[in-house]
Formats: sequence, structure tokens, C-alpha cells
Amino acid sequence: MTLHDTRYTFRDKKVLLFGLGILGGGVATANWLIKRGAKVTITDLKTEAELAPSLKKIKGKPELIFGGHEKINAQDHDVIVLNPGVSVKHPLIQKAIKLRKSVINEATIFYNQFPGKIIGVTGTRGKTTTATWIKHLLGTQAVLAGNSPDHPFLHATRYMLHDSRSWAVTEMPSFQTELFDPAITPSLRRPDIAVITNIFQDHFNRYPNYRAYVKTKANLFINQTKNHDLILNFDNRWTPYFFAIPRASRVWMFSLKPLPNDVDGIFHEPGAIVFQKQGKRELMLNVKGFISRRGSHNVENLMASVLAAHCAGQTWKQIQKRIPTLPVIKFRQEVIHTSQRLTIINDTTATSPEGTIAAVKRFGSPTTILIAGGTDRKLKFTTWGTLIPNYIVPDNIILLEGSATGKILTALGEYASRVHAYSTLEACVAEALKKARRFSKATILFSPGCKSFEKFKNEYDRGEQFNKAISSLLKA
Repeated sequence: MTLHDTRYTFRDKKVLLFGLGILGGGVATANWLIKRGAKVTITDLKTEAELAPSLKKIKGKPELIFGGHEKINAQDHDVIVLNPGVSVKHPLIQKAIKLRKSVINEATIFYNQFPGKIIGVTGTRGKTTTATWIKHLLGTQAVLAGNSPDHPFLHATRYMLHDSRSWAVTEMPSFQTELFDPAITPSLRRPDIAVITNIFQDHFNRYPNYRAYVKTKANLFINQTKNHDLILNFDNRWTPYFFAIPRASRVWMFSLKPLPNDVDGIFHEPGAIVFQKQGKRELMLNVKGFISRRGSHNVENLMASVLAAHCAGQTWKQIQKRIPTLPVIKFRQEVIHTSQRLTIINDTTATSPEGTIAAVKRFGSPTTILIAGGTDRKLKFTTWGTLIPNYIVPDNIILLEGSATGKILTALGEYASRVHAYSTLEACVAEALKKARRFSKATILFSPGCKSFEKFKNEYDRGEQFNKAISSLLKA
């Protein structure tokens, strides 16, 4: 069976791509639409010069509208495809919905075109690690798609197995799941297996409150059928909210402590993962040494991954065999340099306070230097400011200037006077290396706890710039 248009037909349709962007997903979507005969118009707030790298990769001649959306009329288009950076609450999109236009995004296109089964992974933290590990546990029968410059949804179609036996493991941020709202896309298929890793504060510059943010995550499993599976984090405070939503799917939980007898799923005990179903428990996986190699924060990611792989048909024996070779995920507490005196960790994808907290709990010490700071998204740093000084000496905290810096300094309270901020990442790295030389053995931890838009294209660009600065200054 080959990939073909089964739900959406684009030939000769007037399609508006609302937002091209510079991360790759917009280009992949534009080329996919053009290849299928759509009459594509692209609009973006950025200028032609800013979009030049993306425009060079477009294979065709779509109509282009730069610098704003004032010339756009929803009535003129049959289909509107949203870039993840565009909220479904945008006035033009709301007008299109009222006009009963088809409003979709690259994720909904992928879901309705993919011929095999789908695993959808959402949550605040651990999405990329969990999705990547599920793909690894499933082996060659699976393809990874979504939320990364390396494998945009529609770019991933060229690599996948085009038959009904294949699996797609999709990473689903809230910006994508907004359009999984049944009120907007009622006939959209749902993942065969939905995974919600956890919920913490995030994207409060886009959502008015916690509940609105969490609701977008729940969209992923609403309308699942009795043949589908839903995997939830028993320990997360928002799980009761998800559990209370009417659903037909089977529910599985994972936990760091023994599950109640009436809950099916898996839990962690020292060195092992235990499977529980209908009150019967059985030790299924040996994970001795996993925490020392991967960190305690990855235990939940591991449990979500192995439970999803098992629901997808992998035996516990097959899963056990592949655990030792689980890949290290780039930019996620990634050790990029190690020597007798210095270890350097790049955790640029820690884009929330909770991300940095997890990193310092693993790597914090009296000789650890932390580089943090970036763009504010209306998140609270109160807990960050209370916990971080317990793991990092305040004099060893370095901040990169950004809209979140003031909030971080306020959260640090009496320790703020011992913390310095710098205008460039290079200056932060130079100061960190200077501090590290004072110790016989030191660690530099780059874990921003914030987004990156003021100084970088995205967190991946920020991570690359950090690596370049380290490489350059270590040679100096």
C-alpha cells in the first residue's frame, strides 16, 4: 500500500499556508502540498530576506505574501494550513472556522494520510526522549515524525514503510494538538496509542491559564476508541483531570512507586520495572544501572517508552534486549566535553524552569557552574529560585540576558546580588570557563530554563551556538 490522499484531497484546491517559518516544517509542508497539485499561497510575518533560507528550498512557485496578513481573506481559500507558531485563536483562523473552511496543520495531514498505526506522544517534558526511545524499541517497523528540524511530519513520509503494518511515532507539542479539538476536526483519526508524559507550566504566553494549556494535550486522546490505548503518568498532578474525561480507550499508568491494585500499568522499583494487570504483578524488566547512566529523570521516560512499545506488540524480552542501546538524545543533558578536570553539559532544550531543576538535581555540586536565562513566556520561577541555590553555589550561577532575567533574579531573592548576567552567550561561556579553572574538577551546565527567541532562531540554534563557543574558547 502506498501513501496517498485518503482523507484530504489537495489537487487544484486553493491552499493558504499560514506561516512558513525557518525551522523546516513549513518548507516540508509547502513542498508536500505543491507536489499534490495544490494552488499554494504562503503568508508570513517575516520579511522575504528573513525567510530566504526557507524560500530557497521550496520546489515550485507559490504565491508569496510577506510582512503581515492584512491582504489575506479567509473566504478566498479552500484550505488553511497552520504553522505551529500560529494560534488557532488568531482572528483570521477563527473567521475561517466560522466559514466552515478546512483548517488543518502538518500533524493532522500526516495523521489522515499515514497508512499504518500511530503513537502520539505529548506532555510538557520528555516528549522527544520518549518518542525517540519508542521508535528505537519498535525497530525498523517504525518511523519518527514531528516537532524537530530533523524529521518534520511531512518530510518523514519519504522514509516510512508505506504499508498498514508500519508504525509512526509522533511527537505532539500543544501547538499541534490545538487542531485535534473535535470541535474543529471532528473526523480526524486519533493515535492508536496516546502517551502523556507529564504536565508542568509552559507556553503561558500563548495560553491564558494551566487548564487551557492542558486541554490542548487532552485533545490527543479525545475520541479514541475501545481498540486504542492511553498511557498516563500516575504521579503527575494533572492525571486525575485526564482520567475524568470521558473516553473509550484502555488506560495504562506508569509510576515511580507501586500502583494501586485496581490500576493497570507498570511501576519502578530499585533496579526493576514491574508490570501490573488486574491486580497481578510480575517483574518484567531488569534496569539495574539505568539511573547511574541516564539519570533519575529518565526513569519516567523509560517507563512511558516501554509501556507504549508493549502496547504496540513488542514482547518484554524484545524490549529488554534493546534497553542498553537506547540512544542519547542531542541537547538533552548531553555531555559534549569531558576531561580529567572538566565536564560540559548542553541541555539547551530545557526551556522551562522544571527542565533546569531536573538538570541541577542530577549535575549540581559545589563545583558546578550553571548558565541559564532567556526569553520569558509568563512562567513562574519561584520554585526555581528556591531550589537552585540548594544545588548550585549562587556565585556559580551565570545568566544570559533576556526578558526572563529579571524574573529569575527576583526569584533568587537574597542571592541575586551574587549572580551576574551577560549580554552574549559567548561571554557567559567565557565566564563559566574562568570559574571552572578555579576547581580541580568542575562541571559547566548549560540549562537555560527559558526559550531562546530573542537571541537565537530556536533552542536548537542556541545549542549549536553554545557548542561553537565552547569549542572556540577551549582552544584559546
